[in-house]
Amino acid sequence: MRIVIVGGVAGGMSAAARARRLDEQAEIVVLERGAHVSFANCGLPYYVGGEIEEESSLLVQTPATLRAALALDVRTHSDVVAVDTAEKSVRVATAEGEYDLAYDALILSPGAAALRPPLPGLDSPRVRTLRTVDDAIALRGEVVAGAQSAVVLGAGFIGIEAAEALAQQGLDVTLVELAPHPLPPLETELASLVTAELRALGITVRAGVGATRVDGGAESDTVVLADGSTITADLIVLSVGVRPDTAPFEAAGIACERGAIIVDDHGRTSANGVWAVGDATASVDAVTGARRPVALAGPANRAGRLVADDILRPGSARRIPQPVGTAIVRVGSMTAALTGANRAALDAAGVTYRTLHLHPNQHAGYFPGASQVHLVVHVREADGLLLGAQAVGAEGIDKRIDVLATAIRAEMTVEDLIDLDLSYSPPYGQAKDAVNLTGMVGENVRDGKLRLWYAQDLAEVSASALIVDVRTAAEVATGVVPGAVTIPHTELRRRLDELRDAAAGRPVRVMCQSGVRSAIAHRVLTQEGFDSASLSGGMLTLRAWLGDEAESTLTIPAALQNA
Repeated sequence: MRIVIVGGVAGGMSAAARARRLDEQAEIVVLERGAHVSFANCGLPYYVGGEIEEESSLLVQTPATLRAALALDVRTHSDVVAVDTAEKSVRVATAEGEYDLAYDALILSPGAAALRPPLPGLDSPRVRTLRTVDDAIALRGEVVAGAQSAVVLGAGFIGIEAAEALAQQGLDVTLVELAPHPLPPLETELASLVTAELRALGITVRAGVGATRVDGGAESDTVVLADGSTITADLIVLSVGVRPDTAPFEAAGIACERGAIIVDDHGRTSANGVWAVGDATASVDAVTGARRPVALAGPANRAGRLVADDILRPGSARRIPQPVGTAIVRVGSMTAALTGANRAALDAAGVTYRTLHLHPNQHAGYFPGASQVHLVVHVREADGLLLGAQAVGAEGIDKRIDVLATAIRAEMTVEDLIDLDLSYSPPYGQAKDAVNLTGMVGENVRDGKLRLWYAQDLAEVSASALIVDVRTAAEVATGVVPGAVTIPHTELRRRLDELRDAAAGRPVRVMCQSGVRSAIAHRVLTQEGFDSASLSGGMLTLRAWLGDEAESTLTIPAALQNA
């Protein structure tokens, strides 16, 4: 049996290795367009930034090591330009010419190519991408050669990593993103924390505006933005997204959707004897059911393994699980991570949900080094099913998001989180871990003990309700919502008559710093007959939601201005 695999790296090489372990007699041929068949593409930005010092560290395997260990026939610089699904053969283009290669089973793992929008000037030699080892070597070469300034077009995961890497090397970096904020999949109230950290790294962030052209120059290029402003740079990194690299396969009649190969839950395509995995396939989202490519190494690796199972053990092969899209990125001293669906995806799918905001410490507050985990969790309105989670913070982000990703995969409800038996020791966590606390807050919301209002509704709430800020005077002195009544939560019970007079029949909307004290105040007010609700996530979430507008929106009470 001959298994031909188009493309290496994550999906293709996982399929090849698994196939060999299942069948020692099979002929397994891997065709790779580039020079490297198995490399650490997720490590490329860290090579550019100098944290990974040696180019060789990026090469996981070579054709020689793969032949020695797994008896694989790996052919680099071999580009599959056509497929004949009826004859079961592929046309391979090499430097020496083209040839046809027959297959019994064909696995397509071509990955995705960097998206190049139709902007004038992108053919400049100063415009680079960061998708391959050669890309990383070229970028690092520009840095070593003396590049002083860079523009990164696109602030997704790779764009963020590239900007940080170049800033680490001392370049003056500007990050440009057409969406309203960097890391567009991240919720607004968390993305502002990422923006602040990027600025702390010395990176200029231009969000909400795109590039219109690149004007070449003798010494440097000029990026022209849609608002008319310009940025001069020695180096331009194009990172505005990727597209499935599937042209020859779509031309062969293999069913695709917006360029992504359509597969079933065993990786089978519309063509008999052809499977596909990785960034080039359209995956069904586990939460929303939307079909889209998921350009992540983990799902590609797992799919490659399961496709090999389906080819060689078709009766017992497990189905490829629908991805929940768990991803993580370092931004300076911060980490941002997400799993499941965000607001935009849930709204597009018509899902009714509630959102929880929490800011617990990553470990016991009395232990040195405690820092906050800024957490956003979406749960389904009807039954509390976990739909998505995101977090930003200095430490402990990966642990919480991985637990929540597991909970989403297990189709747990928010109440189930209360009972998770998570490890605890003061240097590592709290007796009530952030995940357990999420369950407790979610249970309170779902059974009516806690009613929430949200930062995005500030204007509407200010116009229709009395906002009561229950923080301390020192906290209030850092900024308060205009028109809010300030009563420390410890004084609330004895000042209820005063509050009732101030409300004059209006609803009362309570807020504090993180949502804990306002939840306590809400319980007091509700039991005293007030129409009450607590601001989800408190002032921390409100400031983050407002972003750059926070300072102009919030005021300092006159009585405290000269204190």
